[in-house]
Amino acid sequence: MPDAAPELACPAPFAAYDRVVLAHGGGGRAMRSLIERVFVAAFENPWLRDLHDGALLHPPPGPLAFTTDTFTVQPLFFPGGDIGSLAVHGTVNDLAMCGARPLYLSAGFVLEEGLPLADLSRVAASMARAAREAGVNIVTGDTTVVERGHGDGVFINTAGVGAVVARQPITARRVLPGDAVLLSGPVGDHAMAVLALREGLAIQTDLASDSACVAAPVLALLGAGLDLHCLRDPTRGGLAAALNEIAAAAGVAVAIDEPRVPVRPAVADASELLGLDPLHLACEGRFVAFLPASEAPAALDALAPFPVCAGATVIGRVTGPAPRGLVVARGALGGERVLDMLSGEQFPRIC
Repeated sequence: MPDAAPELACPAPFAAYDRVVLAHGGGGRAMRSLIERVFVAAFENPWLRDLHDGALLHPPPGPLAFTTDTFTVQPLFFPGGDIGSLAVHGTVNDLAMCGARPLYLSAGFVLEEGLPLADLSRVAASMARAAREAGVNIVTGDTTVVERGHGDGVFINTAGVGAVVARQPITARRVLPGDAVLLSGPVGDHAMAVLALREGLAIQTDLASDSACVAAPVLALLGAGLDLHCLRDPTRGGLAAALNEIAAAAGVAVAIDEPRVPVRPAVADASELLGLDPLHLACEGRFVAFLPASEAPAALDALAPFPVCAGATVIGRVTGPAPRGLVVARGALGGERVLDMLSGEQFPRIC
């Protein structure tokens, strides 16, 4: 993690401060101390130990997957996770959606002046724990400090590299009429947990984010030899956005049975109270899989050992071609509604 520009570094001596502050010149040494004491200590591995401008990697032969994402959630800490674990899970899960085994991550931090160093250390420790659990190393990064009022505490950008293990490309172009639509678990937990805490809602429930790594269950599906046509994690915009994106890219119509979509009672109750649709709520530990209907039972069997996939079920199927894509949700009484994407976010800074 290279030194930031001197005018944006923490002034020395580092130990004299309990918050991130702006330097008024010559702060390179103090920024290096911050990086060593917070980030290198948390992410300890051979790549970071050199404190070089980048990491020299030796990935296995074959194609690689590469992704990047930026995380700006407020509040920084929430039931079930925090911005640190969320940044790791989000990037690792994007690699898994490409049919790849996650290998390496980078992490770029934009820190706001005044951020307590205890909070920053807590975020770094959470990232390190999530990375260990996902089997990846955070091998390089960058740290920048911005003026008070310009950074919302901390923003994190992560990029990830993974080794592709899928034998066939996992892409919406391979989705076919007749495919089953499988959902790995209940929807809406992450968005509702963050919203309830941020808005101070007096909801007496056990709402908690679903933020988690889903690489292991995806690799289990691939290891079982299943022909996964497309994978997508329903983050921003929730399940509705994920299905619409795939339907539009594939040029197909998708029909889901809404009663089959698992929604925890706490999320359903809070959504009804606030007038929100759980199908539009962001998830951070779920995925949607499109695969031949004949393979759906085997897929559910492969997911059964993973707690993160408790509640996995087939929620619908691809019904036929549709040039612009179409997603229809069927209700319990047989009525249908077009499940479209929202024109904007229901609320900001959820992931």
